Amino acid sequence: MAAISNSIFSPATAARFDYLVTIYPVQRSALVPMLLYAQDDIGYVSDEVVAEIAKRLDLLELDVRNVLSYYSMLRTKPAGKYNVQVCTNISCMLRGGFELLDHCKHKLGIGHKGVTEDGLFSLEEVECIGACCWAPAVQVNYDFHENLTPAKIDQVLEDYAAGRGTDVK
Repeated sequence: MAAISNSIFSPATAARFDYLVTIYPVQRSALVPMLLYAQDDIGYVSDEVVAEIAKRLDLLELDVRNVLSYYSMLRTKPAGKYNVQVCTNISCMLRGGFELLDHCKHKLGIGHKGVTEDGLFSLEEVECIGACCWAPAVQVNYDFHENLTPAKIDQVLEDYAAGRGTDVK
C-alpha cells in the first residue's frame, strides 16, 4: 500500500482503508469496499477520490474508474442528503413500484438520478433492494420503507425533510 500523507478522507475512513488492505490476500480486492466507504465519507466518488484510492492500492486511475463505472450504486456526482431509491423490480413493479417512482418524481420535481435544488433529496430507480415480501419498497440512504402508497411515501419524505427520518442525525 502506498503511504498517503495528505488524505482527503476523514481520519476514521483513512484508518479503515489502512485496515482493509491487510485483510485481503490481494490488495486490489479492497477496491469496492474502499469506493463505498469513500462515497459515504465524501458523498460521491470524485476525481480526487479516484486518485487517492488508486495510489493507496497501487493501481492506475483507469483501473479504479473501470470498477466505478460498473457498479450503479457508486455515484460520480453528489447526491442529495437523502437518497431516495425506488425499487421497480418485479415484486415492487407488480405492487405499484412504477407508480411510486412517478409519484416521487412529481412530488420532488426531479427525475432519475436528479437532485432537488436545495440538495435535500436525490431520486433514483433501482432494480432490487431485497424487500420483495414488503413491496413496494423504497430505501432512503440505508433505511428501508415498505408496503408504500403515495400517501405513505409523502409522509416518509415529509419526515426526512423535517429531520424526523429514521437515519436522520
